[in-house]
Amino acid sequence: MDNHDEIFVGGKRRHSSSNGNISVVNPATEAVIGHIPDSNEADVSVAVDAAHEALDRGDWSRLSPRERAHYLRALAGIIERERETIAAVVTQQNGVAIGNSLASVDKAVASYRYYAVLADDLELEEIRPTQENHAIVRYEPVGVAGLIIPWNGPQPLLAWKLAPALVAGCTVVVKPAPETTLDSYLLVEACDEAGFPPGVVNLVPGGRDTGAALVRNVRTNKIAFTGSTAAGQAIGEICGFQLKPATLELGGKSAAIVMDDVDMTTFAPHVASVCSPNTGQVCRACTRILVPRNRYEEAVDVVAMAMSAVRVGDPMDPTTQFGPLVSGRQRERVEGYIKRGLEEGATLVTGGGRPPDLPVGYYVEPTVFRDVTNDMTIAQEEIFGPVLVVIPYDSVDEAISIANDSKYGLGGFVFTADIERGTDVARRLQTGSVGVNHHVMAIESPFGGYKMSGIGREMGPEGIFTYMQIKSMYLPGEVK
Repeated sequence: MDNHDEIFVGGKRRHSSSNGNISVVNPATEAVIGHIPDSNEADVSVAVDAAHEALDRGDWSRLSPRERAHYLRALAGIIERERETIAAVVTQQNGVAIGNSLASVDKAVASYRYYAVLADDLELEEIRPTQENHAIVRYEPVGVAGLIIPWNGPQPLLAWKLAPALVAGCTVVVKPAPETTLDSYLLVEACDEAGFPPGVVNLVPGGRDTGAALVRNVRTNKIAFTGSTAAGQAIGEICGFQLKPATLELGGKSAAIVMDDVDMTTFAPHVASVCSPNTGQVCRACTRILVPRNRYEEAVDVVAMAMSAVRVGDPMDPTTQFGPLVSGRQRERVEGYIKRGLEEGATLVTGGGRPPDLPVGYYVEPTVFRDVTNDMTIAQEEIFGPVLVVIPYDSVDEAISIANDSKYGLGGFVFTADIERGTDVARRLQTGSVGVNHHVMAIESPFGGYKMSGIGREMGPEGIFTYMQIKSMYLPGEVK
């Protein structure tokens, strides 16, 4: 049992002042594997104060980006060394297949190293000639950043926020998801070993109220959140009232457009990885599959066979592709959507129930619906489980129209024998990222959403500047 009653503040563990605690459950066994504190507003205030102490009186914000990069490289090395331990803890908390958890830790390591490289060449001041004299444009840290992390990919999704925030010179307070907090303790231990000054990285575990306290705290200068659209709207309302910046990476209902020139069997290997990654628990998953009407039967068969062939089981088994959903509540949500699809007239092709050979654990069979129209609930709302819908189209223009007929705009995929044609389609999709025959997110490129999928961008060089303020200093005389 991995039990904790402490927060991590100012470089030290200290007991939470809250009397509440949250059980951490292994979704594959339904057994409690640990407890964490449900940090209260007082805990949050202490953490924010420690972050401000490090920001205002410490040396962190005064270091050059190159000097900060040293700490990121040290952190990357420690996480890489502890890769298998961290990945195992993640899988035991959220049920992600161990192969995916290992890959996610590798992504986190790569993110810290990428931002360390960017930091080496980052200039914080730029001299610009003006009509009269000249100006120095200066980039400064925005201040204390509150980082609120989801459960589906805790290590890389933290790294995409933490690394650029640290490069920018911010100090941070991390609020992980209650389902995946145990690995966050390993992260702050790694930060401590890497030598980060006290107060630069702080941790407040807890549930929804803890996150709300962090957002409401007037001394947090920036919020970065990944999670549901509903939660993002609530956070955006508070940040808007306080006039503090927020980066919000929210939900999605992305479409995969399969073009009429495709050999459907070559699309099959992409079904699980692009359309239902991480047992469908990924916001950019392309869960709407759009196929030419004259090839509809063929496409449905290919998608159904691909999902039926997915190996579902113990997430600690290296051969498992889909583990359980993260919680019993999430399984009930997914099952509710499956029921709704049937009620609205969609036809179940495969799956739809619980695997009979897995009576324990929050498992749902990989599921495919046909005879779906884009106005159905299962085509419009984010299910966050292994449920795909196959929708026919008659022309490329109609496919694009269907893909864009969504309140979301996070991901997308175009599969075609003609890359140039596929790229033209990608340009017309109202979404933050699109893969053409390839959909692996790259740390070098910005990621974020259109419409209800969020505000702002993470990753790439753009990720750093979301944690900075810009100051203009006007000086007399010409540029020397």
